[in-house]
Amino acid sequence: MRAFESSRWSKAAAFAGILLLPPLQAGAGESAPRPTNLQLHGFATQGVVVTDQNNFFGPSSDRPSLQFIELGLNASVRPRPDTLIAGQVISRRAGGERSDAQPAIDYLLVDRQMHAGPDGHWGIRVGRAKNPFGLFNETRDVAFTRPGILLPQSIYFDRTRSLALSSDGVAVYADRNLPAGDVRLRLGIGRPQTGEDLEWVAMGSKQPGSFRGKTSVIGQALYEHDGGRIIAALSAADTGARFRSPPDGPGNVEFSFTPWILSLQYNAEQWSLTGEYARRPSSLAGFNPPFMDFDVTGESAYLEYSRRLNHEWTWRLRYDVLYTDHNDRSGQRFAQATGLPAHTRFAKDWSVGLQWQVNPNLMLAAEYHRVDGTGWLPGPDNPDPTATSRRWDMLLGQASLRF
Repeated sequence: MRAFESSRWSKAAAFAGILLLPPLQAGAGESAPRPTNLQLHGFATQGVVVTDQNNFFGPSSDRPSLQFIELGLNASVRPRPDTLIAGQVISRRAGGERSDAQPAIDYLLVDRQMHAGPDGHWGIRVGRAKNPFGLFNETRDVAFTRPGILLPQSIYFDRTRSLALSSDGVAVYADRNLPAGDVRLRLGIGRPQTGEDLEWVAMGSKQPGSFRGKTSVIGQALYEHDGGRIIAALSAADTGARFRSPPDGPGNVEFSFTPWILSLQYNAEQWSLTGEYARRPSSLAGFNPPFMDFDVTGESAYLEYSRRLNHEWTWRLRYDVLYTDHNDRSGQRFAQATGLPAHTRFAKDWSVGLQWQVNPNLMLAAEYHRVDGTGWLPGPDNPDPTATSRRWDMLLGQASLRF
Protein backbone atom coordinates (compact mmCIF):
# COMPACT_ATOMS: atom_id res chain seq x y z
CA MET A 1 0.00 0.00 0.00
CA ARG A 2 2.97 2.34 0.35
CA ALA A 3 2.95 2.93 -3.41
CA PHE A 4 -0.24 4.95 -3.00
CA GLU A 5 1.15 7.49 -0.52
CA SER A 6 1.33 11.23 -1.24
CA SER A 7 3.85 12.25 -3.89
CA ARG A 8 5.32 15.38 -5.39
CA TRP A 9 4.69 16.69 -8.89
CA SER A 10 7.31 14.38 -10.44
CA LYS A 11 5.43 11.33 -9.23
CA ALA A 12 2.14 12.95 -10.17
CA ALA A 13 3.38 13.44 -13.72
CA ALA A 14 4.52 9.83 -13.86
CA PHE A 15 1.10 8.73 -12.70
CA ALA A 16 -0.61 10.76 -15.43
CA GLY A 17 1.77 9.24 -17.97
CA ILE A 18 0.87 5.71 -16.86
CA LEU A 19 -2.79 6.40 -17.53
CA LEU A 20 -1.96 7.51 -21.05
CA LEU A 21 0.05 4.40 -21.94
CA PRO A 22 -1.59 1.68 -24.07
CA PRO A 23 -3.18 -0.63 -21.49
CA LEU A 24 -2.84 -3.89 -23.47
CA GLN A 25 0.25 -5.66 -24.74
CA ALA A 26 0.48 -6.26 -28.49
CA GLY A 27 1.58 -9.54 -30.01
CA ALA A 28 4.66 -9.97 -32.19
CA GLY A 29 4.43 -7.94 -35.35
CA GLU A 30 1.33 -6.08 -34.14
CA SER A 31 1.04 -2.40 -33.41
CA ALA A 32 0.05 -1.48 -29.86
CA PRO A 33 -3.68 -0.71 -29.53
CA ARG A 34 -4.60 2.83 -28.61
CA PRO A 35 -6.52 3.55 -25.40
CA THR A 36 -10.26 3.89 -25.90
CA ASN A 37 -12.59 6.44 -24.33
CA LEU A 38 -9.70 8.42 -22.86
CA GLN A 39 -10.90 11.36 -20.78
CA LEU A 40 -8.89 14.13 -19.13
CA HIS A 41 -10.40 16.72 -16.80
CA GLY A 42 -9.19 19.23 -14.29
CA PHE A 43 -10.32 21.94 -11.90
CA ALA A 44 -8.95 24.89 -9.96
CA THR A 45 -10.55 26.68 -7.02
CA GLN A 46 -9.44 29.82 -5.18
CA GLY A 47 -11.21 30.78 -1.99
CA VAL A 48 -11.06 33.75 0.36
CA VAL A 49 -12.01 33.57 4.06
CA VAL A 50 -12.74 36.42 6.50
CA THR A 51 -13.63 35.87 10.18
CA ASP A 52 -14.21 38.31 13.01
CA GLN A 53 -12.90 35.86 15.64
CA ASN A 54 -10.88 32.64 15.42
CA ASN A 55 -9.04 31.51 12.29
CA PHE A 56 -10.26 29.27 9.50
CA PHE A 57 -8.02 28.19 6.61
CA GLY A 58 -5.30 30.67 7.51
CA PRO A 59 -5.04 33.91 9.57
CA SER A 60 -8.55 34.94 8.56
CA SER A 61 -9.26 36.99 11.70
CA ASP A 62 -6.32 39.33 10.95
CA ARG A 63 -6.81 39.74 7.21
CA PRO A 64 -8.64 38.04 4.33
CA SER A 65 -7.03 34.63 3.94
CA LEU A 66 -6.30 33.29 0.46
CA GLN A 67 -4.98 29.99 1.83
CA PHE A 68 -7.87 27.94 0.46
CA ILE A 69 -6.77 26.50 -2.88
CA GLU A 70 -7.77 23.29 -4.68
CA LEU A 71 -6.14 22.04 -7.89
CA GLY A 72 -6.93 18.70 -9.50
CA LEU A 73 -6.24 16.68 -12.62
CA ASN A 74 -8.01 13.40 -13.37
CA ALA A 75 -7.89 10.87 -16.17
CA SER A 76 -9.73 7.70 -17.11
CA VAL A 77 -9.41 5.14 -19.88
CA ARG A 78 -11.24 1.96 -20.87
CA PRO A 79 -8.85 -0.69 -22.23
CA ARG A 80 -11.90 -2.99 -22.49
CA PRO A 81 -15.63 -2.31 -22.39
CA ASP A 82 -15.86 -3.89 -18.93
CA THR A 83 -12.71 -2.33 -17.44
CA LEU A 84 -12.04 1.23 -16.30
CA ILE A 85 -8.71 2.65 -15.10
CA ALA A 86 -9.10 6.01 -13.38
CA GLY A 87 -7.15 8.32 -11.13
CA GLN A 88 -6.90 11.84 -9.81
CA VAL A 89 -4.03 13.93 -8.50
CA ILE A 90 -4.97 16.80 -6.22
CA SER A 91 -3.13 19.67 -4.57
CA ARG A 92 -5.07 21.23 -1.72
CA ARG A 93 -4.16 23.93 0.74
CA ALA A 94 -6.55 24.79 3.54
CA GLY A 95 -4.47 27.02 5.81
CA GLY A 96 -1.29 25.56 7.29
CA GLU A 97 2.06 25.65 5.51
CA ARG A 98 2.73 25.88 1.79
CA SER A 99 4.12 22.34 1.92
CA ASP A 100 0.62 21.12 2.83
CA ALA A 101 -0.35 21.71 -0.81
CA GLN A 102 2.04 19.13 -2.25
CA PRO A 103 0.25 17.00 -4.86
CA ALA A 104 -1.13 13.66 -3.71
CA ILE A 105 -2.97 10.79 -5.33
CA ASP A 106 -6.62 11.33 -4.46
CA TYR A 107 -7.75 8.07 -6.05
CA LEU A 108 -6.20 5.52 -8.39
CA LEU A 109 -8.14 2.37 -9.20
CA VAL A 110 -9.02 -0.39 -11.62
CA ASP A 111 -12.77 -1.01 -11.93
CA ARG A 112 -13.79 -4.36 -13.44
CA GLN A 113 -17.49 -4.84 -14.17
CA MET A 114 -18.20 -8.53 -13.68
CA HIS A 115 -21.80 -8.57 -14.91
CA ALA A 116 -24.13 -6.14 -16.65
CA GLY A 117 -27.73 -6.62 -17.70
CA PRO A 118 -31.04 -4.77 -18.06
CA ASP A 119 -31.76 -5.19 -14.34
CA GLY A 120 -28.40 -3.93 -13.07
CA HIS A 121 -24.72 -4.71 -12.75
CA TRP A 122 -21.99 -5.53 -10.25
CA GLY A 123 -18.23 -5.25 -10.15
CA ILE A 124 -14.98 -4.95 -8.22
CA ARG A 125 -12.65 -2.00 -7.66
CA VAL A 126 -9.01 -2.38 -6.60
CA GLY A 127 -6.69 0.44 -5.56
CA ARG A 128 -7.25 3.73 -3.78
CA ALA A 129 -10.95 4.63 -3.88
CA LYS A 130 -13.05 7.38 -2.31
CA ASN A 131 -15.10 6.18 0.65
CA PRO A 132 -18.90 6.01 0.12
CA PHE A 133 -19.61 8.09 3.21
CA GLY A 134 -22.84 10.09 3.18
CA LEU A 135 -24.08 11.81 0.04
CA PHE A 136 -21.06 13.98 -0.80
CA ASN A 137 -17.80 12.40 0.43
CA GLU A 138 -16.93 10.81 -2.92
CA THR A 139 -17.08 14.19 -4.72
CA ARG A 140 -16.16 16.56 -1.87
CA ASP A 141 -13.00 17.97 -3.48
CA VAL A 142 -14.71 19.28 -6.62
CA ALA A 143 -16.46 22.60 -5.96
CA PHE A 144 -19.01 22.03 -8.73
CA THR A 145 -20.34 18.87 -7.05
CA ARG A 146 -20.68 19.95 -3.42
CA PRO A 147 -23.48 22.00 -1.87
CA GLY A 148 -21.88 25.29 -0.91
CA ILE A 149 -18.30 26.40 -0.46
CA LEU A 150 -18.04 24.32 2.71
CA LEU A 151 -19.72 20.98 3.19
CA PRO A 152 -21.62 20.63 6.50
CA GLN A 153 -18.73 20.41 8.95
CA SER A 154 -20.66 18.29 11.42
CA ILE A 155 -20.65 15.39 8.94
CA TYR A 156 -17.80 16.11 6.50
CA PHE A 157 -15.00 17.29 8.77
CA ASP A 158 -12.26 19.28 7.10
CA ARG A 159 -10.24 19.08 10.32
CA THR A 160 -10.01 15.24 9.98
CA ARG A 161 -10.69 14.81 6.27
CA SER A 162 -7.80 12.39 5.62
CA LEU A 163 -9.37 9.53 7.59
CA ALA A 164 -12.74 9.72 5.83
CA LEU A 165 -11.51 10.62 2.36
CA SER A 166 -10.27 7.37 0.78
CA SER A 167 -8.90 3.90 1.44
CA ASP A 168 -6.39 1.56 -0.21
CA GLY A 169 -7.92 -1.85 -0.77
CA VAL A 170 -10.72 -3.63 -2.60
CA ALA A 171 -14.41 -2.78 -2.92
CA VAL A 172 -17.44 -4.59 -4.33
CA TYR A 173 -20.42 -2.70 -5.75
CA ALA A 174 -23.81 -3.73 -7.06
CA ASP A 175 -26.60 -1.68 -8.68
CA ARG A 176 -30.08 -3.11 -9.09
CA ASN A 177 -32.93 -1.56 -11.07
CA LEU A 178 -36.31 -2.32 -9.52
CA PRO A 179 -39.84 -1.21 -10.47
CA ALA A 180 -39.98 0.96 -7.33
CA GLY A 181 -36.55 2.52 -7.81
CA ASP A 182 -32.82 1.86 -7.99
CA VAL A 183 -30.71 0.28 -5.23
CA ARG A 184 -26.93 0.78 -4.96
CA LEU A 185 -24.76 -1.25 -2.58
CA ARG A 186 -21.08 -0.59 -1.76
CA LEU A 187 -18.76 -2.58 0.50
CA GLY A 188 -15.03 -1.94 0.83
CA ILE A 189 -12.15 -3.38 2.85
CA GLY A 190 -8.88 -1.49 3.03
CA ARG A 191 -6.56 0.83 4.90
CA PRO A 192 -7.75 4.44 5.35
CA GLN A 193 -5.48 7.42 4.84
CA THR A 194 -4.13 9.29 7.86
CA GLY A 195 -2.47 12.68 8.20
CA GLU A 196 -1.37 15.30 10.70
CA ASP A 197 -4.98 16.48 10.96
CA LEU A 198 -5.81 13.35 12.98
CA GLU A 199 -2.95 14.08 15.40
CA TRP A 200 -4.25 17.60 16.03
CA VAL A 201 -7.72 16.29 16.91
CA ALA A 202 -6.46 13.41 19.05
CA MET A 203 -3.64 15.22 20.89
CA GLY A 204 -4.13 18.94 20.32
CA SER A 205 -0.80 19.38 18.52
CA LYS A 206 1.80 17.70 16.32
CA GLN A 207 3.60 15.02 18.35
CA PRO A 208 6.63 12.79 17.70
CA GLY A 209 5.40 9.67 15.94
CA SER A 210 2.73 9.07 13.35
CA PHE A 211 -0.67 7.48 12.74
CA ARG A 212 -1.08 4.59 10.34
CA GLY A 213 -4.47 3.34 9.24
CA LYS A 214 -5.64 -0.15 10.22
CA THR A 215 -7.60 -2.54 8.01
CA SER A 216 -11.13 -1.17 8.01
CA VAL A 217 -14.56 -1.86 6.55
CA ILE A 218 -16.96 0.70 5.08
CA GLY A 219 -20.28 0.20 3.34
CA GLN A 220 -23.29 2.03 2.02
CA ALA A 221 -26.80 1.15 0.90
CA LEU A 222 -28.49 3.84 -1.23
CA TYR A 223 -31.99 3.96 -2.72
CA GLU A 224 -33.18 6.32 -5.47
CA HIS A 225 -36.86 6.73 -6.31
CA ASP A 226 -38.36 8.33 -9.40
CA GLY A 227 -35.07 9.16 -11.10
CA GLY A 228 -33.51 10.70 -8.00
CA ARG A 229 -36.51 12.71 -6.77
CA ILE A 230 -36.09 10.89 -3.44
CA ILE A 231 -32.70 9.62 -2.24
CA ALA A 232 -32.11 7.70 0.98
CA ALA A 233 -28.83 6.19 2.15
CA LEU A 234 -27.29 4.49 5.15
CA SER A 235 -23.48 4.57 5.49
CA ALA A 236 -21.48 2.76 8.17
CA ALA A 237 -17.82 2.10 8.90
CA ASP A 238 -15.55 0.26 11.30
CA THR A 239 -12.24 2.02 10.94
CA GLY A 240 -9.21 2.89 13.00
CA ALA A 241 -5.53 3.75 13.18
CA ARG A 242 -2.44 3.11 15.28
CA PHE A 243 -0.12 5.81 16.60
CA ARG A 244 3.45 4.79 17.30
CA SER A 245 5.81 7.16 19.13
CA PRO A 246 9.25 7.07 20.79
CA PRO A 247 9.45 6.23 24.53
CA ASP A 248 9.18 9.90 25.54
CA GLY A 249 6.19 10.47 23.20
CA PRO A 250 2.45 10.23 23.75
CA GLY A 251 2.53 6.40 23.67
CA ASN A 252 1.43 3.59 21.40
CA VAL A 253 -2.18 4.54 20.89
CA GLU A 254 -5.07 2.65 19.31
CA PHE A 255 -7.75 4.76 17.65
CA SER A 256 -11.21 3.36 16.82
CA PHE A 257 -13.96 5.10 14.87
CA THR A 258 -17.30 3.42 14.04
CA PRO A 259 -19.68 6.03 12.60
CA TRP A 260 -22.95 5.59 10.78
CA ILE A 261 -24.84 8.19 8.74
CA LEU A 262 -28.48 8.36 7.68
CA SER A 263 -28.99 10.54 4.58
CA LEU A 264 -32.23 11.80 3.03
CA GLN A 265 -32.81 14.12 0.09
CA TYR A 266 -35.90 15.32 -1.80
CA ASN A 267 -35.44 17.01 -5.19
CA ALA A 268 -38.21 19.02 -6.79
CA GLU A 269 -37.96 20.97 -10.04
CA GLN A 270 -36.79 24.21 -8.42
CA TRP A 271 -35.77 23.25 -4.91
CA SER A 272 -34.12 20.53 -2.83
CA LEU A 273 -34.24 19.57 0.84
CA THR A 274 -31.32 17.58 2.24
CA GLY A 275 -30.69 16.23 5.72
CA GLU A 276 -28.12 13.91 7.26
CA TYR A 277 -27.73 12.55 10.79
CA ALA A 278 -24.66 10.81 12.22
CA ARG A 279 -23.65 8.92 15.35
CA ARG A 280 -19.89 8.76 15.81
CA PRO A 281 -18.52 6.40 18.50
CA SER A 282 -14.75 6.92 18.82
CA SER A 283 -12.03 6.02 21.29
CA LEU A 284 -8.32 6.49 21.92
CA ALA A 285 -6.48 4.16 24.30
CA GLY A 286 -2.82 3.70 25.26
CA PHE A 287 -1.72 7.27 26.03
CA ASN A 288 1.15 8.13 28.35
CA PRO A 289 0.48 10.95 30.86
CA PRO A 290 -0.35 13.80 30.62
CA PHE A 291 -2.46 12.71 27.62
CA MET A 292 -5.75 11.03 28.49
CA ASP A 293 -7.62 8.15 26.92
CA PHE A 294 -11.22 8.75 25.89
CA ASP A 295 -14.27 6.88 24.70
CA VAL A 296 -17.16 9.05 23.52
CA THR A 297 -20.07 8.99 21.09
CA GLY A 298 -20.51 12.14 19.05
CA GLU A 299 -23.73 13.22 17.41
CA SER A 300 -24.32 15.58 14.50
CA ALA A 301 -26.88 16.59 11.90
CA TYR A 302 -27.76 19.25 9.36
CA LEU A 303 -30.75 20.34 7.32
CA GLU A 304 -30.35 22.33 4.10
CA TYR A 305 -32.82 23.98 1.76
CA SER A 306 -31.59 25.02 -1.68
CA ARG A 307 -33.54 27.00 -4.28
CA ARG A 308 -32.70 27.12 -7.98
CA LEU A 309 -33.75 30.59 -9.12
CA ASN A 310 -32.88 29.76 -12.74
CA HIS A 311 -30.21 27.83 -14.62
CA GLU A 312 -27.49 30.15 -13.32
CA TRP A 313 -28.38 31.18 -9.76
CA THR A 314 -28.91 29.04 -6.65
CA TRP A 315 -29.22 30.07 -3.02
CA ARG A 316 -29.21 27.85 0.05
CA LEU A 317 -29.96 27.99 3.77
CA ARG A 318 -28.46 25.47 6.21
CA TYR A 319 -28.48 24.68 9.92
CA ASP A 320 -25.63 22.45 11.04
CA VAL A 321 -25.05 21.14 14.59
CA LEU A 322 -22.25 19.08 16.13
CA TYR A 323 -21.76 17.59 19.60
CA THR A 324 -18.45 15.85 20.31
CA ASP A 325 -20.02 13.92 23.21
CA HIS A 326 -23.78 13.41 23.16
CA ASN A 327 -23.72 12.85 26.95
CA ASP A 328 -22.02 16.22 27.49
CA ARG A 329 -23.55 18.47 24.83
CA SER A 330 -22.68 21.70 26.64
CA GLY A 331 -19.06 20.62 27.16
CA GLN A 332 -19.20 21.59 30.85
CA ARG A 333 -17.99 18.25 32.19
CA PHE A 334 -15.13 18.27 29.70
CA ALA A 335 -14.19 21.81 30.76
CA GLN A 336 -14.16 20.86 34.45
CA ALA A 337 -11.95 17.82 33.76
CA THR A 338 -9.44 19.52 31.43
CA GLY A 339 -9.60 23.26 32.02
CA LEU A 340 -10.24 23.80 28.30
CA PRO A 341 -13.20 25.86 27.03
CA ALA A 342 -16.54 24.08 26.95
CA HIS A 343 -17.29 25.57 23.51
CA THR A 344 -14.59 23.39 21.91
CA ARG A 345 -17.00 20.45 22.26
CA PHE A 346 -19.88 21.73 20.12
CA ALA A 347 -20.73 23.90 17.13
CA LYS A 348 -24.07 25.28 15.93
CA ASP A 349 -23.84 26.89 12.51
CA TRP A 350 -26.43 28.90 10.59
CA SER A 351 -25.28 29.64 7.03
CA VAL A 352 -26.66 31.16 3.86
CA GLY A 353 -25.04 30.97 0.44
CA LEU A 354 -25.40 32.16 -3.13
CA GLN A 355 -23.96 30.46 -6.21
CA TRP A 356 -23.65 31.81 -9.76
CA GLN A 357 -22.95 29.42 -12.61
CA VAL A 358 -21.43 31.94 -15.00
CA ASN A 359 -21.01 29.31 -17.70
CA PRO A 360 -20.53 25.52 -17.69
CA ASN A 361 -16.86 25.92 -16.74
CA LEU A 362 -16.87 28.85 -14.30
CA MET A 363 -18.67 29.21 -10.98
CA LEU A 364 -18.63 32.02 -8.39
CA ALA A 365 -19.99 31.62 -4.88
CA ALA A 366 -20.34 33.47 -1.58
CA GLU A 367 -21.32 32.19 1.86
CA TYR A 368 -21.94 33.60 5.34
CA HIS A 369 -21.77 31.60 8.60
CA ARG A 370 -22.91 32.53 12.09
CA VAL A 371 -21.38 29.97 14.47
CA ASP A 372 -21.86 29.21 18.15
CA GLY A 373 -19.01 26.95 19.30
CA THR A 374 -15.63 25.87 17.94
CA GLY A 375 -16.11 22.09 17.71
CA TRP A 376 -14.90 21.91 14.09
CA LEU A 377 -12.29 24.69 14.02
CA PRO A 378 -9.00 23.49 12.45
CA GLY A 379 -6.37 22.92 15.15
CA PRO A 380 -3.32 24.17 13.17
CA ASP A 381 -5.07 27.51 12.60
CA ASN A 382 -5.97 27.80 16.30
CA PRO A 383 -3.19 26.08 18.31
CA ASP A 384 -4.37 27.55 21.63
CA PRO A 385 -8.03 26.57 22.23
CA THR A 386 -8.22 28.88 25.27
CA ALA A 387 -7.70 31.86 22.93
CA THR A 388 -10.73 31.03 20.76
CA SER A 389 -14.09 32.78 20.96
CA ARG A 390 -17.34 30.90 21.36
CA ARG A 391 -19.43 33.03 18.98
CA TRP A 392 -17.93 34.04 15.65
CA ASP A 393 -18.84 35.02 12.10
CA MET A 394 -17.30 33.89 8.83
CA LEU A 395 -17.62 35.12 5.24
CA LEU A 396 -16.30 33.05 2.33
CA GLY A 397 -15.92 33.70 -1.37
CA GLN A 398 -14.88 31.28 -4.09
CA ALA A 399 -14.09 31.14 -7.79
CA SER A 400 -13.95 27.70 -9.47
CA LEU A 401 -12.86 26.72 -12.95
CA ARG A 402 -13.07 23.30 -14.60
CA PHE A 403 -12.12 21.86 -17.96
